[in-house]
Amino acid sequence: MRSVPTTSIDLTAPEVVADPCPHFAEERARHAATGGVAWHEPSGMFLTFSHAAVSAVQRDRRLGRLWTDREPAAYLEPFNLLHRNQMMENEPPVHTRLRRPVASSFARGHVERLRPRVRELAAGLLAETDGAGFDVIGQYAEPLPVLVIAELLGVPSSYAHDLRDWSQAIVRMYEVDPAQETVDAAVRAASEFDGLVRELVAERRATPAEDLITDLAGTELSDDEVVAAVVLLLNAGHEASVNVFGNGLVAMLRRGLRPAADVPATVEEMLRFDSALQLFERTATEDVTVGGVVVERGQRIAALLGAANRDPAVFDRPEEFLVDRTPNNHLAFGVGVHFCLGAPLARMELAESVAALVATYPELALAGEPESRDTFVLRGYHRVPVAAG
Repeated sequence: MRSVPTTSIDLTAPEVVADPCPHFAEERARHAATGGVAWHEPSGMFLTFSHAAVSAVQRDRRLGRLWTDREPAAYLEPFNLLHRNQMMENEPPVHTRLRRPVASSFARGHVERLRPRVRELAAGLLAETDGAGFDVIGQYAEPLPVLVIAELLGVPSSYAHDLRDWSQAIVRMYEVDPAQETVDAAVRAASEFDGLVRELVAERRATPAEDLITDLAGTELSDDEVVAAVVLLLNAGHEASVNVFGNGLVAMLRRGLRPAADVPATVEEMLRFDSALQLFERTATEDVTVGGVVVERGQRIAALLGAANRDPAVFDRPEEFLVDRTPNNHLAFGVGVHFCLGAPLARMELAESVAALVATYPELALAGEPESRDTFVLRGYHRVPVAAG
């Protein structure tokens, strides 16, 4: 490899997992000459620390998502099967073919028709909380998006707890160095999830309903591809919403802040300030220049979304949480062909859930130290104790 700047940042170090942004800022400044791009030997890929570099990585089609089955492939087949058929793990024209039916279903108005239901579910969950003290993640932020995405897809609510467990087990595989027990749990979850969705697809083909599984089952997608699409929607729709909500709420409560009158503006700041997704990989299909570095064909490069969203070249006072920040050109949902298809649902759901929580508990405050999930790629809290002020 040509001589390139290197970074030794340890993405698994407790201090980095706890708060990566100060470390990202140091690396961004250190590698300013190459546009915030440096080679990371431990992971065998380039890392990008600037908004411009992260944006370039996501927009350049010569840098693609090229899925390779994880090894041992036979043991990991349930996990690999779900991912090799996902739109997120493929490039055009395959990506286009996989994405089009899902995008078409969303365009039928499924998201907006759910808004009254989101309000109803949020009110019901809040009615079961105790202002003297409750876990806002376990009792509110986590069950709400699972119930919403299950209703959108057409999965019976009786499976809500299973869906949460399966989703969390699968996404833990995205961490930098998952332990064997994490791998085992992901394989079990993928297999069980696959079985349920295949049953539901067969049922909808026999008896159609007003849901997304019915829509997808009636397209040209194969059963494997329908299952992969449903799992992706659940994981993205659940994990992103829970973690953005928890991260943003903790950031506000620690600072004594409340949402702006324009709640959607505050949601955008929640998305920016403590990004739920930190790292997204691409592979060069030919030599590509990113910043001041040449990424050679076959080499990998990671877009560090959290670093991009704190770049002072784009955001005024990036280390401050501004509830009414505008403009807010964050990259939390990505850019380019892989822009998150569920972004409208996540934005609506977050705006409704934040507004409902504040209306119910206008003086809400932390009632103890939040418990982190201690993960880097997908940042979030396991538990956040709160109480009415």
